[in-house]
Amino acid sequence: MEPVNKNATPNARRLLQYLSSVGGSGIITGQHTQTVAMEEIGKIRKITGKEPALRGFELLAYSPNICYETGDEACRTEIDENRGTLAQALAFGRSGGILTFTWHWFSPLGGRDKSFYSRNTDFDPERILRDGTPEREAFYHDLDRMAECLKPFLAEDIPVLWRPFHESEGDWFWWGRRGPSVAAKLFRMQYEYFVGECGLHNLIWVWNCPLAEGYPGDDVVDILSSDHYVEKRDENGLSGGIRAAQGAYAGKKAGSIGGNRDSAGYGAVGAKPCAVVLLYDVEQGLCADGRI
Repeated sequence: MEPVNKNATPNARRLLQYLSSVGGSGIITGQHTQTVAMEEIGKIRKITGKEPALRGFELLAYSPNICYETGDEACRTEIDENRGTLAQALAFGRSGGILTFTWHWFSPLGGRDKSFYSRNTDFDPERILRDGTPEREAFYHDLDRMAECLKPFLAEDIPVLWRPFHESEGDWFWWGRRGPSVAAKLFRMQYEYFVGECGLHNLIWVWNCPLAEGYPGDDVVDILSSDHYVEKRDENGLSGGIRAAQGAYAGKKAGSIGGNRDSAGYGAVGAKPCAVVLLYDVEQGLCADGRI
């Protein structure tokens, strides 16, 4: 499986090929972390004596347009507890771990509190698509800032599973308020800028949406993914969501990484099931009794 970026770094190529080879024959367990304390990792280590090979890192604190002073206590706490994430991610990458980044991007203009939520900002993602708008200028301003955050990983050829504009099937985030078709165009714009202008050739591009409408295209997507929220131990609800996502993308070139926030997820690479598991809350999830 070749990356969509023809200039992908050697380690990015190796990681994508490895993920493809695992599909259908094994599972890579993963854990998303929200804070620098990474309480989830400690819980897993206590239960199993091991740590996940794949670790997700949140980059919300690196959004340029954070309204810290006007945010409520929960917002400020979330930001404070997330600071320092990039240093931890770099250390984990140096140790040979597999990195995936999620960016709850505070709206590039305006907004209040946690402005990555649509309810807290009137930022219109569709205006980014128009030349000369303040929204478009702010979009690229923030991309420049994020590119600087990612360059240390490029310098050491540490590959990153990069998953921007996640869950665009819903309107709860500002990038999804105009639907997945607009989010897909933003994904393409970001790909072209990060690859063509910023030279971030260590990124593996992950599209996160279970709907076929608005798919960015095989030329900019390495991996398909979807998030699934299910009740505790509802394996049937989880597998049903995964099958629906796989059906929506039948015939597409890219494989998928399945994940969810509340329990175990699974997915496929190259249509081979169970390539990656991404776990969020071990107290609520399927691995609470140590079954990883």
